[in-house]
Amino acid sequence: MTETIADIRIPDSKMAKDATELVRDAATPLIFHHSRRVFVFGSLRGQKQGLDYDPELLYVGTMFHDLGLTGKYGRTDQRFEIDAADEARRFLAEYGIDGEEADKVWAGIALHTTPEIPLHMSAEVALVTRGVELDVLGIGYDAITDEQRNAAVEAHPRPDFKNQILEAFTQGIKDRPETTFGNVKADVLAHFVPGFRRGDFVEVVRGSAWPE
Repeated sequence: MTETIADIRIPDSKMAKDATELVRDAATPLIFHHSRRVFVFGSLRGQKQGLDYDPELLYVGTMFHDLGLTGKYGRTDQRFEIDAADEARRFLAEYGIDGEEADKVWAGIALHTTPEIPLHMSAEVALVTRGVELDVLGIGYDAITDEQRNAAVEAHPRPDFKNQILEAFTQGIKDRPETTFGNVKADVLAHFVPGFRRGDFVEVVRGSAWPE
């Protein structure tokens, strides 16, 4: 039976089901429920904007977007967003999806913490960010109805979500602090990791190898 949340149909192809199980197995319930809400919220924003998008690609993008915060898929040598994007590309290749379609999913995940830029890209890229921004930051909170928000939260609860997601961010990136240079996750480490010192763009420019 097809599952719907807030009148959004949840993709139920084999690929979508496999994506669901992969994330359920690898991630905490916090990340799993967050990722499913992001799909619903992103889809609702896309509908309201009249965007034409591939729900299967959006589903993989939203479900995989935080896999880099997990013990199974997180690395320490690059941004967690790239960990997740790379895994999504590998996953899609197993189903014969590559080229431009896989690039959209990769970019949607890799850019979901980079403000503004993804919103000027394809719908599958933009709507990952729209969904994340609504669920984590409350951006676009009033762009959907109370009934739609309530339906999403009823299906995928968010108890103490603000504190728990900040903890998940902290644990997922604290061992690679240098990867937060120039992105919003530096704020997380500044709040929660004693001794963390942000990278400073001005200092980098002034301290470069150029002699002047």
